[in-house]
Amino acid sequence: MMRLPAFQYVAPRTVAEAASLLANHGPQAALVAGGTDLYPNMKRRQVEPKVVIGLRAIDELRGVSGDTRQGLTVRANQTLTEVANDARLALAYPAVARATGKVSTVHLRNMGTLGGNLCLDTRCNYYDQNYEWREALGFCKKKDGDICWVATSSPRCWAVSSSDTAPVMVALDAKVRLVSARGERVIPAEALYRNDGINYLTKQPDEILTEVILPPAEGLEMSYWKLRRRDSFDFPILGVAAVVRRDGGTVREARVVLGAVTSAPVLAAEASAALVGQPLTAEVIDQAAKAARLGARPLDNTDLTNSWRRRMVEVYVRRALREIAGLPITDYEIAVAAH
Repeated sequence: MMRLPAFQYVAPRTVAEAASLLANHGPQAALVAGGTDLYPNMKRRQVEPKVVIGLRAIDELRGVSGDTRQGLTVRANQTLTEVANDARLALAYPAVARATGKVSTVHLRNMGTLGGNLCLDTRCNYYDQNYEWREALGFCKKKDGDICWVATSSPRCWAVSSSDTAPVMVALDAKVRLVSARGERVIPAEALYRNDGINYLTKQPDEILTEVILPPAEGLEMSYWKLRRRDSFDFPILGVAAVVRRDGGTVREARVVLGAVTSAPVLAAEASAALVGQPLTAEVIDQAAKAARLGARPLDNTDLTNSWRRRMVEVYVRRALREIAGLPITDYEIAVAAH
């Protein structure tokens, strides 16, 4: 049985108090909301904070405010279940509701939070093992070692971003608020992520992600599709978020974002560009899906093979865009793309 290491737990009542504690304890501290990511990592000795700062008692980190015309603000401590079941989000931002509803199991969605999923640790077959397994291997660059076993000559870590909500927020061009004892800042969700398996967030160690600011929903059409071995609870090995805005029948804006491909959500720029100025027909969608596959470089450190996952990029981009366009989606498409 893996046990938690010894640590001090503190439960501030306000964001300001939490930010002060985080600043005072420095790198020895870690934030926790639902605990579905941090505590398993602590049991595996992947992180070993001396102080854990709990955010669950902070009322100002709860709730959804605003309206869909101006844009909704979702506080970071909303559980994934609450976000998935929110009627306003389901109606105006269905990709957000679907992505949160696809995370793990219902039990963990009842615990896990939106903020936690956006800051989810990167994953890798060589990293997500118990301490003894990693010790026998000689550890890895992400924790305790100096070699990335995915690419042994690489100077960087190639652990993969596995958040379901991150690609959706990037595709929506949402913003996040970061608060510290030094002040606060609002940045695009895309700017929160760095394509590095270790330093995967641009959020500073003393900052707390407090809320997500969604753009006005009017005119936005969106979809999220997730690929995983077991559809009941696994992490994504591919996530596709697509958001378009049409003027008449012509696509005016488009953002297709891939998750679980690299160490950060990645904008499929060629696929997005292939849609702009075009009607959302089956032929245009096929072109965009192929462009996404050609530009994708899945890493060989998660479930199933990277070559198959790359082929599935085309399939899942096609499915996401066909759903937006109101075109039928069948398993036949998967069979065609896989050969």
